[in-house]
Amino acid sequence: MALVLGLAAACGGGGDGGGGGGTTAKGGDNGTPKVTITPANGDGEARPDGGVTVTAAGGTLGQVTVKLKGTDVPGALSADKTKWRSTWTLRPGGNYQVSATATSPQGKSTTATSAFRASRATAATRVNNVVPSQNETVGTGMPVFVQFNKAVPEKAKAAIERSIEISSSTPTEGAWRWLAPGESFNGLPSVVFRPKRPWKPHQKVTVTVHYAGLKIGDDVFGDRDVTRTFQIGDSHVVNINAKTHQAVVKKNGRTVRTWGVSLGSGGDVQRDGVDHLLTTSGVHLTMDRSRLERMRPPGKKKGDPGWYDEKVPWATRISNSGEYIHQNMDDPSCLGRRNCSHGCVRSPGADAKWFYSWSYRGDLVTITGTKRSLAWWNGWGYWQLPFTKWSSGSALGKTVTTTALR
Repeated sequence: MALVLGLAAACGGGGDGGGGGGTTAKGGDNGTPKVTITPANGDGEARPDGGVTVTAAGGTLGQVTVKLKGTDVPGALSADKTKWRSTWTLRPGGNYQVSATATSPQGKSTTATSAFRASRATAATRVNNVVPSQNETVGTGMPVFVQFNKAVPEKAKAAIERSIEISSSTPTEGAWRWLAPGESFNGLPSVVFRPKRPWKPHQKVTVTVHYAGLKIGDDVFGDRDVTRTFQIGDSHVVNINAKTHQAVVKKNGRTVRTWGVSLGSGGDVQRDGVDHLLTTSGVHLTMDRSRLERMRPPGKKKGDPGWYDEKVPWATRISNSGEYIHQNMDDPSCLGRRNCSHGCVRSPGADAKWFYSWSYRGDLVTITGTKRSLAWWNGWGYWQLPFTKWSSGSALGKTVTTTALR
């Protein structure tokens, strides 16, 4: 029997064309099986979140083919081979063609076909970005961000988590966490994946958000899927000690560079009770980089005590509270001897430039020896949270192990 390629009448008959019913090819009295396809043939407003279901009565399913623009739609057959269901939701506005054949124990077969279109009603909430970038090489501490253009309804969060397929060369345990307002480093509503332990180096990771067709609001659906593939590079681990005034950098477990540093001097406690001149202790991650970064003190304006306005070269950001590893621009006698900075990690020019070029986003930078702790929501300070606490922010309330990358 030929596959129906348009929104034509059902072959084998029987389905209603509108309200989510199915197209049925009925078996006869001679023992042929019955096959039902949902959505029905001719349906022009099929619910994307319902997916495609094919069932057989009086027999078992053999070949089931579902196509979107000539591409196979993935799905799975039940253990008893009487039901097939698409793995993911449907693309809004997509035209789908379905063909399925069932065979009875007596060897008699029935074929059913259906052609339908999914509803075009898309939600205003969209995936704004997935980080890391496509083909980026990142550090072993790198989180994965799925960022949205506006707040995600609470009732949609569990479905979104289930829709995210994350695979890696080495299966890795981790968890997603939804960030509350004020916890996102760039202000975008986000759900973030963090491994339980740092990623194994030298592997590939692929993340696909099967967002198309997810129910996001009342009768509105996610608009499109988004995929990113990136690489985990070498293991880069940086340890900076505020008391010894030394930075020690390791690559794949071997020390490759050390230099003298100067951290925050302290002595500027503002109304929030925070000493803004102290460097934060804790596990930081390298974030963005700037060839020349303009730096000014938080909470101050020109003319205030402690005001400065400087352009600093070779700046690698490690928090959202203005901390960078950057070239020293002041008294060089501080480097390796005492803490003189406004909170950053001042470094010799050659070392700051080297680190700027050498590091990935997501490298682990652990700072010790200060009286100010890094808040977990400050920049990418997610490794500050114990993993059990981190995973409690999942809408599904469970951890995830990445599937093996094929």
